[in-house]
Amino acid sequence: MHGVSLGYYKKEVKEYLESKFDKNAKVLDVGAGSGTYFNLLHDYFEHIDAVEVFKPNIEDNHLADRYENVYNEDIRNFKYDFYDIIIFGDIIEHLEVFEADRVLRYALERCKEVIVAVPYSYKQGIAYGNVYEIHKQDDLTKENMLQRYPYLELLYGNNVYGYYIKKVD
Repeated sequence: MHGVSLGYYKKEVKEYLESKFDKNAKVLDVGAGSGTYFNLLHDYFEHIDAVEVFKPNIEDNHLADRYENVYNEDIRNFKYDFYDIIIFGDIIEHLEVFEADRVLRYALERCKEVIVAVPYSYKQGIAYGNVYEIHKQDDLTKENMLQRYPYLELLYGNNVYGYYIKKVD
């Protein structure tokens, strides 16, 4: 299976989102991969869209049968209006810092909540013939996440993985 996310804190994130939003909230799953966040959230949220850059993930994982809308696009170029929740599950480590910063700032202006999940200090090259799997930020830590992305704050984390949300002013 391609595009699988690590299992840390999934239950907590689900409870967090369900406590903050009603079932009609619009959700965007960026880099849907195998559909991890659809699987996690579809029994509550009724409107979940996906953006997935690697077409074989859409086909092999039957994303079009599960999500309301599936966009085969690169998030660095994808334009959208508004979602209540935007999930970047294991995505920003695949982008250069400046690209991730631009994509996240764009998202923050177009959502009520952002969820950014990242593996810490995790090297990865091409996987499943997918060049988008390369980790361009394989040095992420709790400390440099907050330095690089000061508009985010840690929601859940351990020494391997972290979940970040929109920083409250």
